[in-house]
Amino acid sequence: MKNSTIKNFRKINTTEGYSYLFLLFIAMPMKYLLDIPVAVKVAGMIHGTLFILFLVLGVMAWKKAKWSFGQTIIFFLASLIPFGTFFTKSKIYSYEKQSIN
Repeated sequence: MKNSTIKNFRKINTTEGYSYLFLLFIAMPMKYLLDIPVAVKVAGMIHGTLFILFLVLGVMAWKKAKWSFGQTIIFFLASLIPFGTFFTKSKIYSYEKQSIN
């Protein structure tokens, strides 16, 4: 159970990271350069949903895996920085591998 929680968090970490990049580098330029505001509405709603799921799964993984509070905060702060989730992906993966053993 612990491993599947961490695996789900790792997957949403990556998916949320891609949605953030899409919002910043594709949808926002479409809105401001091409005058297509619906791009941000749709991408923003998808990203917002994924971010909430990221937060919920992050808390679940923190409790199940008994991560330190500091490490969990690093995962959450990294999600606020473009490309940040891709730097934490390997750390989450190592936690996932540790939980198998």
